[in-house]
Amino acid sequence: MNAPIALITGASRGLGRNTAQHLARQGSDLILTYRSGADEAQQLVGEIEALGRRAVALPLDVAQSASFPAFAAQVKAALARTWERRTFDHLVNNAGIGTHAAFADTTETQFDSLVDVHFKGPFFLTQALLPLLADGGRIVNVSSGLARFTLPGSSAYASMKGAIEVLTRYLAKELGPRGIAVNVVAPGAIETDFSGGMVRDNPQLNAMIASQTALGRVGLPDDIGGAISLLLQPGNGWINGQRIEASGGMFL
Repeated sequence: MNAPIALITGASRGLGRNTAQHLARQGSDLILTYRSGADEAQQLVGEIEALGRRAVALPLDVAQSASFPAFAAQVKAALARTWERRTFDHLVNNAGIGTHAAFADTTETQFDSLVDVHFKGPFFLTQALLPLLADGGRIVNVSSGLARFTLPGSSAYASMKGAIEVLTRYLAKELGPRGIAVNVVAPGAIETDFSGGMVRDNPQLNAMIASQTALGRVGLPDDIGGAISLLLQPGNGWINGQRIEASGGMFL
């Protein structure tokens, strides 16, 4: 039986990288995308191959929707060359950027950038990749706990994540006839370099979040990579159209 193939956007670092590591350990092959971290992506390919799995890394800027047809052609070629297959099984829309600004100070340029990366990008990238996604496959979109609770400075970012959560339900409905399950994972605050690493590197912010989290700490990349990979394991295909928050119980 062929190993499942997962395509993860933004996989050269952070949550995407951790998710790829989880999936490789659980028997998946990987198509990884990166925007600027080519060396990091190739290092990850080496890690995955050391686990006995196959992987390729492809450049992709999810903010550039005009590039998606060419990217889909690259994916199609990689599938044929590396796997002798025409389809892949799992899509994880993970790539993202952080912008921290009060509502009153958010510029149109900042807003448009967030739309392109967090909403327009996943919308049209998923559309472009649908012909290559196997029937019975799965999609996981990445949202944020900020779509449920509010912290000042995240109004634009969180609004895009709210849009992704609505889109997830529509995808689950419209792709249901193909047997494709679509869910969204909403991480809480995680210690990564996201948004300049402010959760990881600001002791006061870290302690505040930990004090408002039922499990008493800030999240780690492993907490999210594990949650995403869980949704892609055999036996979990009946979970569909759901928002799953992985926050340790923030602001309950």
